[in-house]
Amino acid sequence: MALRTDTRRKYPPKPADVYLFSTCLIDQFTPQAGLDSVQLLEREGIRVHFLEEQTCCGQPAHSSGYPDEARAVALQQLNLFVEPWPVVIPSGSCGGMIRVHYPHLFADDPVLHAKAVDLSERVYELSEFLVHVVNFNQPDLGSACTVALHTSCHARREMGAHDTSAALLDSLAQVKVVEQLRIEECCGFGGTFAMRYPDISEAIVSDKVAALRDTGAQCVVSADCGCLLNITGRAAKQDELAGCAAPTLPGEHLASFLWRRTTEPATGAAA
Repeated sequence: MALRTDTRRKYPPKPADVYLFSTCLIDQFTPQAGLDSVQLLEREGIRVHFLEEQTCCGQPAHSSGYPDEARAVALQQLNLFVEPWPVVIPSGSCGGMIRVHYPHLFADDPVLHAKAVDLSERVYELSEFLVHVVNFNQPDLGSACTVALHTSCHARREMGAHDTSAALLDSLAQVKVVEQLRIEECCGFGGTFAMRYPDISEAIVSDKVAALRDTGAQCVVSADCGCLLNITGRAAKQDELAGCAAPTLPGEHLASFLWRRTTEPATGAAA
């Protein structure tokens, strides 16, 4: 299928250089998703710059009601990406924090507010960048499979990345995408929400896992590692309690899924 277009934002031509903001969760839990993001971009002829000084985007503090602490963390990023290059983020949650909330965090300081606006305008969620800037068009080398897509709340509502993630999967000839019931509902992760309200979070993610299982998908794909870890973690716990020998609902970050399917023929049923 043809990749969808978006007229809500003016997109630049494909650049020679970009920054990669990898996010805390990718750095600590799923580094391969970050490496695969780099490979996807480099294959398109783009030089990827990863600044080791980058830290958290500040969203945990911000969403927990600590704006001063969030500003202190955000300031580190604000003064870091000095070249006028796009900042590509393989997470709609972190992308939404920088693009939508940084300007508000620094609204009372004219100098910092100008920096925040400049940075926010250069932020792109990975799937958004691949669709609208790179014009991603790679052949699907994998075997036929059925997957379900989950998009985080921030990616969907702040970044519109549900459309671009779906477009990338639609572009893969051998991939059938099935839609779960109540696709727009949260997975229950919500950053610190899952830690502050574990019982509520567990109930929400259990509903999400059930909806995903009901689709018959062989795996779930998401461009947000927080959601992916929450969904697959709950599914794995259910598998453990049921005595399953293998995961019944495996998951993969969109970057890794795209890279794997467009680099070499796959042998697995869900590849």
